[in-house]
Amino acid sequence: MNEDINTLRRILHQSRTIAVVGLSANWWRPSYFAAKYMQEHGYRIIPVNPQYQEVLGERCYPGLRDIPEKIDMVDCFRRSEEIGALADDAVAIGAKVLWMQLGVINHEAAAKAHAAGLDVVMDRCVKIEHARLFGGLNWAGVNTKVISAKRPRWLPY
Repeated sequence: MNEDINTLRRILHQSRTIAVVGLSANWWRPSYFAAKYMQEHGYRIIPVNPQYQEVLGERCYPGLRDIPEKIDMVDCFRRSEEIGALADDAVAIGAKVLWMQLGVINHEAAAKAHAAGLDVVMDRCVKIEHARLFGGLNWAGVNTKVISAKRPRWLPY
């Protein structure tokens, strides 16, 4: 899996359009909180959930293959056993990254996506990793395990 700091930083820097599978319109759900955070940090969020027409001001699609634009990352808020089909869809639409959220682990799907050339991140939260690697968590006193005197050039401050 691609989970070292430099790879995560590269993925989050290059992946500007994120399809969030299982994004809820309920503000108290983790998927909503994570997607809203990423949207507020300049990422284009494409909701994927057949229950809704719109989430976070964006048109919601029933499935990955229904999205008419290029997707960089597929962020999965679904059960581990559903990731195999999502990995197939991510490969089919030409995504570059398959990201499985905290608690979502599917080694077969990860191997399939990796073999197709996708970067794969498993059992990590995109919002937490962004805050950890691009500043934010350390200001709250959290040990981010990132030691550097340099801030990435693409930060807005």
